[in-house]
Amino acid sequence: MRRTHSITRRLRHACLVKAVACLLSVVCGMVPVRANAAEHRNPHPQAQWLALYQRYGQTYDVDWAVLAAIDRYAELTKSKDARERAPYYGYAVDDPAWSGPSNPNPRDVFAPTIALFGGLGQDADGDRLALPFDAADRIKSLARFIDEEAGEDEEQAVWTLFQDPVAVERVRAFARLFHAFGIDPQGHAFPIDKRYNYTIKHTFGAGRSYGGRRIHEGVDIFADYGTPVLSCAYGYVELMGWNRFGGWRIGIRDANNTYYYYAHLSSYAKSLHVGDLVRPGQVIGYVGSTGYGPPGTAGKFPPHLHFGMYKDTGRREWAFNPSPYLLQWQRQKQVVIRTPVQMASSAS
Repeated sequence: MRRTHSITRRLRHACLVKAVACLLSVVCGMVPVRANAAEHRNPHPQAQWLALYQRYGQTYDVDWAVLAAIDRYAELTKSKDARERAPYYGYAVDDPAWSGPSNPNPRDVFAPTIALFGGLGQDADGDRLALPFDAADRIKSLARFIDEEAGEDEEQAVWTLFQDPVAVERVRAFARLFHAFGIDPQGHAFPIDKRYNYTIKHTFGAGRSYGGRRIHEGVDIFADYGTPVLSCAYGYVELMGWNRFGGWRIGIRDANNTYYYYAHLSSYAKSLHVGDLVRPGQVIGYVGSTGYGPPGTAGKFPPHLHFGMYKDTGRREWAFNPSPYLLQWQRQKQVVIRTPVQMASSAS
């Protein structure tokens, strides 16, 4: 009995030491860095774990960017209850799956007994502990699961984790963004070429009557026909096409699950297609006055860009006021890019 209590005390002490170390690594990793002369923000929490994603991706022959994308999407869509159960960053494995389905202790963190009962939890640093809140243990466990579950089909493993086709699509897209721009791309651009004349009307929340009573879910930037419209973020083209309210429009989503909506365009950039990656300042279309009718309807209002921003929790999506962001981006130096993104190899 004394030996059992002694082992338990040592495990608790080791868990406490490791928990403090994990907390310090997160805090120390959030020192502000300078993005550019006009825009500052803290590095993304995942930046400090890039080496872990790459190490265990290589160990288990899993794309490191898929591991990072799973964590990113899981964190962005955690419910309040899930966040209370797992307050650490990233994908949280259920206790029984972590410790082993037949393990009498569903919250077991002792690696040998977890292995005995076939649990997912892995000990990454040889301390005989498999802690779900420890980034190395958790990322190693995730990579091993994907390797065993997926074989050659990583998307099947993503489906098993989330049971949601939207999650599969977002994880795939986030991974492409990480390969193209890194895990923490920084910088934005004002969505209109500032060398042209334009006027911003901050009318978010104002009433609209066409198609029924509704609110204006964006800001209007009035400019002449043909004024270049720019991507304001690193992201991917989620949709293009006609909408009876927005006319010819483009929807772009970034790796933080923010959705940028550009409407009333006269035309698109010639090389742009659904699924393409874009970066700040890249030309994606041109100002027009399309919308408020069937495809091709135009001229029912002055030419302008309707620009909206939306957040998505995985359960609901809502518009928020883009004005503070536009005012910030408007003050920054702008570089207009007309060439499409060239994708490098995505080998893990």
